[in-house]
Amino acid sequence: MATKKSLKSRLQDGEKLLGHFLLSFSPELAEIAARAGFDFIVVYLEHGAGGIPKKALDLGPDGIMFPMVETGRSASEAVSFCLYRPDGVRGCAYSVVRDSSFGFNEGYLGNYADKLFIMCQIESEEGMKNVKEIIAVDGMDCVMMGPRDLSASLGLLNDPGNPKVKSVMRVAETAVLASDPANGGAYLAGMATAQDKTGDLKARGYHVVLGSTDVSLYKKAVVDEVNAFKA
Repeated sequence: MATKKSLKSRLQDGEKLLGHFLLSFSPELAEIAARAGFDFIVVYLEHGAGGIPKKALDLGPDGIMFPMVETGRSASEAVSFCLYRPDGVRGCAYSVVRDSSFGFNEGYLGNYADKLFIMCQIESEEGMKNVKEIIAVDGMDCVMMGPRDLSASLGLLNDPGNPKVKSVMRVAETAVLASDPANGGAYLAGMATAQDKTGDLKARGYHVVLGSTDVSLYKKAVVDEVNAFKA
């Protein structure tokens, strides 16, 4: 049986990846997105049912994203939640969870961190200012830009296309792209918007792009169907 490559290993091989946000927790929609060709799916817990890093990681995902990271210290704390002692503070009931194949993976403790992809989302003016110290945190693999919340933190609520928002983001983007993921740097991730399409982000050097959400696609489909019928 062929071994599936992890997100981290695919990025290390130079691939550019396209992902999809899943807010509905629907396994059917997750499978449809996977069969459509998305490289990965983010099960979005920040604005859905609550969860904590340990529970999420125990399920065996390739990675995890922490929202609203603003300092190197908070990025270090995020990484610590993902790693077993002495490297972190993650609870160590590893032999009874899916991530270790319920204990059947006897080499799990020796290699669990190899595939683990830890992403920190910076989505405030403070986070953008501290992007270099966030990048420098050992074990933090990727920085995800958050233009919508950034616009709010700049006093420009729901205006991610504002020139001021773009200017702040470009400075942070440049800092991330100047780093080397193979030598303590980070990959650059972003969410496509009306102002920055998936192709725009890819052209600017983004390694990871999130293109859509299940909720937004479903909303558009049902609104279009209803409007067509009632026209």
